[in-house]
Amino acid sequence: MGHKDLETGFNQILEGNRDWMNFVEKDTTGRFQQLAKGQSPEILWIGCADSRVPANELTGKKPGEVFVHRNIANMCVHSDMSMLAVLDYAVNVLKVKHIIVAGHYGCGGVAASLSSQQYGIIDNWLCHIKDVYRLHASEIDAIEDQEEKANKLVELNVKEQVFNLTSTSIVQNAWKNGADLAIHGMVINIGTGQLINLDTTFTNNESMATVFAYK
Repeated sequence: MGHKDLETGFNQILEGNRDWMNFVEKDTTGRFQQLAKGQSPEILWIGCADSRVPANELTGKKPGEVFVHRNIANMCVHSDMSMLAVLDYAVNVLKVKHIIVAGHYGCGGVAASLSSQQYGIIDNWLCHIKDVYRLHASEIDAIEDQEEKANKLVELNVKEQVFNLTSTSIVQNAWKNGADLAIHGMVINIGTGQLINLDTTFTNNESMATVFAYK
């Protein structure tokens, strides 16, 4: 891609923004003026950084209705201060009601974690997904088809990240203080647009092992 192509691509971004500004200007509902004053979303979406899985479009929500954090393979790592900061703000300031951890079939990060190939600095991030594989190796290794193997790891990874969220002090203190807060694990089928419920929902820490459940 040459300099001219880069300039054209950037101009298209600016043109897209002008179209959006025109839409906002002509909107008669007053919602954008209201959004300029603040936000009160009920959903925190923790999803993959993949360009094919936009949170608002998948959930049919408007701007201002979904608070979003995205990274490679929708990970909830206990030492990730970026994720923790988003989680803390969403739970304790915005008072969201639902947290959705959304993986997706065909996730490149998950597929990469099943290989022994090196990709660069991302290898260190993929180690967190390899840890999920290690926990469920016998179930995953029993699957022969490579795509099905990766998709099973996508599902298991979502479930583990949901559990990682429930074990944070942020979520557990919210529950302890009586907050109505549900955490859900879901997977996106990009080809159909379906958001699949993995039936991994927590609304308290009662079903968690004692070592993870704070008193």
